[in-house]
Amino acid sequence: MDWSKVIFVFFALMSLTTTAGFLYDHNGIALFVAASINLISTLLKIGVKNILSAELFASSLVADLHLVPAFLFLQIQGDLETAIALSIGAVVANGFSVAIVLIEAARTRDEI
Repeated sequence: MDWSKVIFVFFALMSLTTTAGFLYDHNGIALFVAASINLISTLLKIGVKNILSAELFASSLVADLHLVPAFLFLQIQGDLETAIALSIGAVVANGFSVAIVLIEAARTRDEI
């Protein structure tokens, strides 16, 4: 088992699920955790070397650029509706990222 791949996929999935968790429970701490996990996931995607690595990294950046402003809107302005709207965008970006991970996994399996 490739542990680096396990950690990479773990953080990709955690990015998606923690953001979905915020959408279920509109809590500032949940949004902070989602943004933090997503930033870690983005850092892990910097070193990825595969065919869809640019798309993978870009989707993670999109999620970051949704979650960080969402947290700021929630904490500074108290604007929950905008935070939820931005978090939905992050869920879409993270869903796209997970789909790319699955495509890469299937492609890698076919090559073996």
